[in-house]
Amino acid sequence: MRDAMQPIVMVVDDDEAVRDSLQFLLETAGFDVETFASACQYLHAAHSERPLRLLIDQHMPKVSGLDLLRRLRDMGDHSRVALMTGSPSAELTRMAMALGVSEVMEKPLQHDALFRFIQRPCV
Repeated sequence: MRDAMQPIVMVVDDDEAVRDSLQFLLETAGFDVETFASACQYLHAAHSERPLRLLIDQHMPKVSGLDLLRRLRDMGDHSRVALMTGSPSAELTRMAMALGVSEVMEKPLQHDALFRFIQRPCV
């Protein structure tokens, strides 16, 4: 049985290979993981009462990672978020941090940074 306070990791990325590889990596490390192929799919899903760690891809069709994050913040969701991108920039990082993103992670993700993000306690 899983610890009720261990966060669930939610992966939102339109790239199936990225979703599958992150799910495999994180489940192998003992985390509960749910994956979503789009921002809309994530928004329409029911979510657990357990703490969440969101890994959101920036570059997705229709609704970008930052757009999803704006919607979540407007809805009062203050989950810890890491924004994933293959093309980081100072401007993207500035906008992400203004929305409360904990980290902007460049793809391919560094496993140690990913695990630190997930395991860092909420303050």
